[in-house]
Amino acid sequence: MSGPAQPSAIAVVAALRAAGQTIGTAESLTGGLVCAELVSVAGASAVVRGGIVAYHPDVKIDLLGVDAGIVARDGTVNATVAEQLAEGARRRLDATWGLGTTGVAGPGPAEGRPAGTVFIAVAGPDGVRSRELSLDGDRATVRVRTVHEILADLHYRLGKNDGSTRVESDREGGGDDRDA
Repeated sequence: MSGPAQPSAIAVVAALRAAGQTIGTAESLTGGLVCAELVSVAGASAVVRGGIVAYHPDVKIDLLGVDAGIVARDGTVNATVAEQLAEGARRRLDATWGLGTTGVAGPGPAEGRPAGTVFIAVAGPDGVRSRELSLDGDRATVRVRTVHEILADLHYRLGKNDGSTRVESDREGGGDDRDA
């Protein structure tokens, strides 16, 4: 993901700047790629508060407030952990929006989940929303596609933000339900 910023990152930074809002990331699977993509956009310093790479479960729990009981019972690859990462990023980085990524990039399975199983979450003024993805490709491809998916979700949310406090989650499928 080196080179010029992708259109989704450019659109997200522009929308955040226009709204006077900020963003923070908590990344496991993507290892900082989401934040790196955002800061590749000129002017991102006005909106990007920072990013936390929380690769080890202890970091997720201790730094970002992921529930240790959920990690012990269900592991780190699930919608709840993605949501708590996003909320933790928002809280710890004092940002309007928080993004969370977790999953299995591969090449093999982890925590009983096949490679390509990904959970992304966006937390903002209107609550938190997560989505499960089932991505094909090698490790690098899964990670890059995850970045594009979460930025697309955030861009969508920025356009739909109505200031309500409802909390939504799509834990069932990997489909694009942004119209739900």
